[in-house]
Amino acid sequence: MFKIINLKDEPENLPTLASWHQQEWSHLNPGEDLAARISRMQPHLDGQLIPSTYIAKDDVLLGSAAIVKKDMIIEPQLTPWLASVDVGPENRRRGIGRQLVLHVMAQAQKGGIDRLYLYTPDKAEFYLKLGWSTLYQRPYHNLDVTIMQVQLDV
Repeated sequence: MFKIINLKDEPENLPTLASWHQQEWSHLNPGEDLAARISRMQPHLDGQLIPSTYIAKDDVLLGSAAIVKKDMIIEPQLTPWLASVDVGPENRRRGIGRQLVLHVMAQAQKGGIDRLYLYTPDKAEFYLKLGWSTLYQRPYHNLDVTIMQVQLDV
């Protein structure tokens, strides 16, 4: 059974997590190398809600999800965002991603956030099942992405 913890409580996982994120999403952050990504993720260790990252672990790191202020430079009016939802391929289909997303939603709600946003090129159905709704679709870094929101009861 896995547990979900705040990355700030196990900062030694930051380099591994940043490496995973770099492999998965470097095309969405053109020009950013691994060192820059690690540097950009450092504030997630400060203990604030925004930004924060939550990790799923058993004996090893399984996945992550984060709350960030901005996730799309072309959508500055939307804030805050669910971001960096990532579960390693060997651990998918175990409910880890679902639990990470629900955990972030609960943390946001506890923190007084009434709405979260996200964008996804290919996982809209996953988020719809978790109560998210589609705002619109638009191109972003040569991909068609779906921008979604969820209303949280605070």
